[in-house]
Amino acid sequence: MTTFLAFMLAGVAASTAAQPGGQSTSPAQASSGSCTPEHAAMGHCTLSTPTQPTPAPAGSSTCTTEHAAMGHCTLPTPAPQPEPVPPPSSAVCLPEHEAMGHCKPPTPALQPPPAAPVSDSTCPPEHAALGHCTPSSPPPPQPGATDPHAGHAMNPVAGPEIQPGPPPAEALNGPKHAADAFWGSEGMQRGRNILREEHGGLPVHRFLVDRAETRVRDGDDGYLLDVQAWYGGDINKLWLKSELEGGWGKKPEHAEVQALWSRAIGPWFDLQAGVRFDPQPGPNRTHLVLGVQGLAPYWWEVEGAVFLSNKGDVTARAEAEYDLRITQRLILQPRGEVDLSLQDVPELAVGSGLTNASLGLRLRYQISPLVAPYMGVEYERAFGDTRRFLRVDGEDPGGLNLLAGIRFWL
Repeated sequence: MTTFLAFMLAGVAASTAAQPGGQSTSPAQASSGSCTPEHAAMGHCTLSTPTQPTPAPAGSSTCTTEHAAMGHCTLPTPAPQPEPVPPPSSAVCLPEHEAMGHCKPPTPALQPPPAAPVSDSTCPPEHAALGHCTPSSPPPPQPGATDPHAGHAMNPVAGPEIQPGPPPAEALNGPKHAADAFWGSEGMQRGRNILREEHGGLPVHRFLVDRAETRVRDGDDGYLLDVQAWYGGDINKLWLKSELEGGWGKKPEHAEVQALWSRAIGPWFDLQAGVRFDPQPGPNRTHLVLGVQGLAPYWWEVEGAVFLSNKGDVTARAEAEYDLRITQRLILQPRGEVDLSLQDVPELAVGSGLTNASLGLRLRYQISPLVAPYMGVEYERAFGDTRRFLRVDGEDPGGLNLLAGIRFWL
């Protein structure tokens, strides 16, 4: 132990003698390049102060954007670039290049105003209307000369209107039906007949009982039957009409049957001609018939006829009726009838002038398009000599009738 202490003291003395000027330095204060962070932390030595990096000179070409952001260097200031000079105006400057500022289109030169067209005596009106020329002004009237167009409306016109000419002659030289040359006229005519029949010429028929009614008037009850039927196409028809009137339990007072040929004279009316036969008590009569039947304005169904009998008697009749739809099934029908005679016919109790007139109102309910019962009232009256003939025969010349009947068709 004594020996160890002696060696320690000898080492310290030797270390002190080695210091220059005889000054001793603490190990904690000595700075050495071999001082490690562990010894510095225990106070055995002091780490040397790190040398600060020298900043890169300004404007160095090696200064990057990352170093400049950390303050290590300064990016060089770019030299100012001169403004681009627009290219000179060019005639080939396109619109898309002009929109990007690459060029400017040339400024159009001012054009002189167009000169007025020279007056030309051969300038037609159609060229003058387009501005191609100016018609020459008429010469001023000579003193004392009269204007032949004075008082005329001299409105300017655009020229004569071109009228279409007739078709060329060769257009009408071909056959009437070109298909006949390939299929034969007989076979094609049969096809044309079928086509005409199926598209407007198809024959149809109808049987209508317009009035089948009983009449009640002061105990003198009676009946009336009005029947019509026709067969044919749109233009030509065979028309049959019949009326029967009388009292219950008595002989018919009036009966007639008509057979008529009906020809369409327009979209609304037919011309009818034929014969009429009256198989009534007393002297029979046969008549020639000429009349019209159709649809008048405001949807009035009208009928008129003139009759010439085999005895030379001339009579006439006119009827009119209208269907007023209250509902789709309930229909109110006003109806009127007038009879005329050109002369007296005492054997038939018919006087000249206005012989009979009736005015009725019927309300029918349409069970189906085929069947419709009805009820109504009608007033009828005889006039003139006809009224006198009926009174002589003991018959009532007129009155009010209550009606009940049915209307149907097949």
